[in-house]
Amino acid sequence: MGLRKFKPVTPGTRFRVGASFTEITATKPEKSLVVSSNKSGGRNNTGKMTMRYMGGGHKKSYRLIDFKRDKFDIPATVATVEYDPNRTARIALLHYADGEKRYIIAPEGLQVGSVLLSGDTAAPEVGNTLKLSNIPLGSIIHNVEIHPGKGAQLARSAGAYAQLAARDGKYATLKMPSGETRLILTTCLATIGAVSNSDHANEVLGKAGRKRWLGRRPRTRPVAMNPVDHPMGGGEGRSSGGHPRSRNGVLAKGYKTRELKKYSNRYIIERRKK
Repeated sequence: MGLRKFKPVTPGTRFRVGASFTEITATKPEKSLVVSSNKSGGRNNTGKMTMRYMGGGHKKSYRLIDFKRDKFDIPATVATVEYDPNRTARIALLHYADGEKRYIIAPEGLQVGSVLLSGDTAAPEVGNTLKLSNIPLGSIIHNVEIHPGKGAQLARSAGAYAQLAARDGKYATLKMPSGETRLILTTCLATIGAVSNSDHANEVLGKAGRKRWLGRRPRTRPVAMNPVDHPMGGGEGRSSGGHPRSRNGVLAKGYKTRELKKYSNRYIIERRKK
């Protein structure tokens, strides 16, 4: 997994830095694990635009990903590592011993032909899924559950990982990708290793058209709007106007939007870095 710098043969490739895709082993997805996905274009059920700057983009089909890893004690062989247009990480196709096929988020360093296992009997090796109670302290993990059996919700994007810092009673202490330290039940599942495609953060699109392919339309600066359109609009000349805020007046910098009595507050030991 690496990056590819393009020769400046066009203005769009002058600063472009893209993925090398050297780890990809298959170009067509598994048909049984693909479903169609519809786009809203930012419109609601009446056709009114409720989200700005969305629309267009390349047509994509959705790959069904197994975030639960609930086929316990059944070995699975990694058949392919594939590109997924719906996420930043790479995905891997598993062929289970009983004949079932499933996609998972591919961890860094996963090779075709590797045998993976999930459950209490699995070894703490890259790609295997275990309960937090069975994972050695200090391990790098991803695809972490918040509620047992619900499926992975934490550390799922490219290059993300959490670290198992400690265990005390029925809770494990995890250092999250954001820098936050929080408690999670030891009966929750997690997968060993970091998520693949860690170089994603260093990619440079190179031109506005590639952003359009991703389904993003041009964004207008609020300062350039009229007062009727945004609280920061209007004024004579280049007046930047007031404090940064949303169209509804919610302050953008320093104003806390987290619910004060949120249920998970008691599980957070240390807040994320600012």
